[in-house]
Amino acid sequence: MSNIAGKVIVITGASSGIGEAAAKLLAERGAKVVVGARRTDRLEKLVAEIKAKGGEARAHAVDVAKRSSVQEFVAFANWEFGKVDVLINNAGVMPLSPMEALKVDEWDRMLDVNIRGVLYGIAAVLPDMKARGAGQIINVASIGAHVVVPTAAVYCGTKYAVWAISEGLRQENPDVRVTTISPGVVATELGDDISDASAKDLLKGLRKTALTPDAIARAIAYAVEQPDDVDVNEVIVRPTASAF
Repeated sequence: MSNIAGKVIVITGASSGIGEAAAKLLAERGAKVVVGARRTDRLEKLVAEIKAKGGEARAHAVDVAKRSSVQEFVAFANWEFGKVDVLINNAGVMPLSPMEALKVDEWDRMLDVNIRGVLYGIAAVLPDMKARGAGQIINVASIGAHVVVPTAAVYCGTKYAVWAISEGLRQENPDVRVTTISPGVVATELGDDISDASAKDLLKGLRKTALTPDAIARAIAYAVEQPDDVDVNEVIVRPTASAF
C-alpha cells in the first residue's frame, strides 16, 4: 500500500502545469486531492478528469495573495475530508525583467504570490498539523533559489525566500515533514505574463531543453510516499542538458 493512498492533499496553482500534473498523479495513486486556483473552469475540468479515472477530487477557487482566500480554501478541504495531510504550495508567477526596467508592480505581484502565498498556506494548515502531530508541507521553489541569471533577480529572490522559509519551518517543527521542490526549466504557463522582450527571449532559449510538468509531479510524489519517519527536505530537478 502506497503511503500516498488515502491522504488528503491540497494543491494551489492547480489549474495548469505542475499543480495539474501533481493532482492527476497523486489522485491516481490513491490520494484525495483538493485543487485550487483562480481559474475555476479549469479546476472543474481537472476534477472531472480525475473522477472519470476513479480518483477522488474537489475544487475550490483560491487567490493565494489573499490570506482570507487561502484560509477559506483550506477550510473547504477540512469540511470535505476532515483534515489536510499534505499542503503543496505550488502557485507562482514569474514576470522576468531587468531591474533597471523598474517594473515595480510586477515585483509586488511576485512578492504577493511567491512569498506571501506560501506563508498564508503555512498559516492555514500548521495549527491543525501541530495539534495532530503529523503533516507535510511541500513548497515549490525553483532552480532560481540556487542560481541567479539576468532578468530574474527579483524572481530568484522570492524563490530563495521560499527555500529559507521552508528550512526554518523544518527546524522548528520536528513533527511536520517539510519539503522544498526546486524545478529547473519546465514547459508550463509560468512566464506567460512576461512583458519585457529581453526576458521573453531568454526564457524561450532556456525552454529548448525544458522538462514536462509530470517530471516534477513524480518528484512531489516521491517526497509524499516516503514513510512518516523519512523527510525528504529538498529535491532539485533539472533537465539533463541544462547548464543552470
